[in-house]
Amino acid sequence: MSHRRARSTARRPRGRRAALLSAAAVLAIGSGAAALAATTERHHPAPTAAAPAASAPAGTDTAPAESPSPSPSASASGSATPSTSAAPSASGSAPAPASAPVSASAAAPAAKPGTAPATFTGLAFDTCTAPPLATMNAWRGASPYGAAAVYIGGRNRGCAQPQLTPGWVGSVSTAGWKLVPLYVGAQPPCQTGNSPEKLTADTATALGSSDGNDAVAKAAALGMRTGSTLYLDVEAYDTTDTGCAAAVLAYTRSWNRAVHNSGYWAGFYGFASSSAAGIARAAGQNTPDLPDALWYARYDGAADTTGSFPFDAGLWTGHRRAHQYQVNQKESYGGAPLTVDRNAWDAPVAVVG
Repeated sequence: MSHRRARSTARRPRGRRAALLSAAAVLAIGSGAAALAATTERHHPAPTAAAPAASAPAGTDTAPAESPSPSPSASASGSATPSTSAAPSASGSAPAPASAPVSASAAAPAAKPGTAPATFTGLAFDTCTAPPLATMNAWRGASPYGAAAVYIGGRNRGCAQPQLTPGWVGSVSTAGWKLVPLYVGAQPPCQTGNSPEKLTADTATALGSSDGNDAVAKAAALGMRTGSTLYLDVEAYDTTDTGCAAAVLAYTRSWNRAVHNSGYWAGFYGFASSSAAGIARAAGQNTPDLPDALWYARYDGAADTTGSFPFDAGLWTGHRRAHQYQVNQKESYGGAPLTVDRNAWDAPVAVVG
């Protein structure tokens, strides 16, 4: 995302992190490419591409089915459908997966919700602070977006959320928006910057559990009921630090278990070259308690979730991928300006009502 918490210097230059970025960003469709810096996940915004042509919000949503969804690391028979017509895919090769060893967990895998998650396929945007209801209404009829990510909590959430109330959630959902709840939890111990909450090898499991329970409480208080998918935001870190990578994995798995135990699905947001790569590596090893959906940041300007997917093609198939492909884009629809990050979405969302 771009505005998450007050980000560390190694994180992308986005907005949620208000303090870390000078401008908030939201995901949106579009072409244009931005290369990730090899030494940092933070990314510098890709050259601004022309904003998507104004049209009715594109995308489709699927209500929860009465059958369980496959585990995140299991291969599905088909690949995920691109969330929009594909833009040119990045010409560069995919980042190498993190080399951190996968640590075993003593906890037994938690049971997942009994029904498949509700999903949305189309364009989505995210921005640091949830926009006013008037802006959401203006964008609903004129923008190409059909979903919006909102920061529901976490000690590292970087922006105030005066608009984010149960009433706001209910109103935008009634208007047709799909919401993506994002929780900015404890950040990696080897990450640069001063995050209010950082995990350590000793505290990873306990923090993951308490933060997962807090994420559920925050979502429920906003009217996002069981069956919703909550996304854990983990920013960039040094993947060559194997101890750090192992601690992040332990924290993430514990967070996932807590979320599952409360009847919610677990998603993960991270950078294709570091935090998301560590999760993908663990998935390739069939590690349990991994995220049910993967939202990866790769600023290549490709508005899809297939050709741009940087990991094994068999991972997170079946409407369980989202791609943040461009950030800090200034757009205006219905006379309402907003700076957003652009995302191609083909993954689970919140269930409201």
